[in-house]
Amino acid sequence: MALILVGMTAFAQNMKTYQYAERDTLQLYLDFYTPKQVHDSTICMVYVFGGGFIGGHRDGEFEKAYFKQLVDEGFQVAAIDYRLGLKGAKNLSIFNSDPLKDAVNMAAEDAISAIAYLLEHAKELKVNKDYIVMIGSSAGAITSLQVDYALCNGFLNYDILPEDFRLAGVVSYAGAIFSKEGKVKYSNHAPAPTMFYHGTSDKLVPYKKISFFNTGFFGSDALVERFEKFGYPFFARRFEGYGHSVAAGGPLTVDDLVWFCRHYVLNKERIQVDGTYQNLDPKTMPAFDLYTPGDLYK
Repeated sequence: MALILVGMTAFAQNMKTYQYAERDTLQLYLDFYTPKQVHDSTICMVYVFGGGFIGGHRDGEFEKAYFKQLVDEGFQVAAIDYRLGLKGAKNLSIFNSDPLKDAVNMAAEDAISAIAYLLEHAKELKVNKDYIVMIGSSAGAITSLQVDYALCNGFLNYDILPEDFRLAGVVSYAGAIFSKEGKVKYSNHAPAPTMFYHGTSDKLVPYKKISFFNTGFFGSDALVERFEKFGYPFFARRFEGYGHSVAAGGPLTVDDLVWFCRHYVLNKERIQVDGTYQNLDPKTMPAFDLYTPGDLYK
């Protein structure tokens, strides 16, 4: 235990906190973690925490332990705050989707502002603008996917970033894209290489899609279908029978993340990888695995 505490203390010493934006009276911060050595090819992970847009923290114990894994692998980590737009929301559905739309857009706007801060301070933070990857869990995964969607289509506050800026990658643990424009389309340029993790029985963030006319919430399965159709590079892992617990899979999949970054981000390989984990032991599913929106938005 003492060795673990010493290790975490030393890790914390490589973190600095910065205010990156202010929304009305709310100040938004990011914690920036730096590995021992930073090179021109060091990848900066912009991490967005989960919590259903009603809770969560950029510096929770789960998150900090995960960041230590990432920093030990040589990544920079920028863990960001964002506005929680679904606090007090009730009865969310495809017929009452405006609260979700507003919450997703607010979070994505904040994340874009955090990226703008990193670019503005790239020299002092030693951030390479060509190697910025969005990574998130649950609501954070939705936000990360939505940021890339906005940048590719000219939505939200995309224009505060340089015109030639592109994300180097997106990593989504149980995420989806919200669209009021029908099927997900990347109109101005192709999406970033994307790593998808999702449980096929996820009832909280749809694995497939929920749609009504032009309004839709498109999960990993629907997005992979679009990526396959248009030849966009992706890395997908499907967990048969599992629900929303896959959102917490980051610490267990660091090896996959390192592989993804080497091949897709650094080597820019345009490959498509798709795999399904089957016959998983249901006893390993945590209690929240089959949560539904009704469990959070009462």
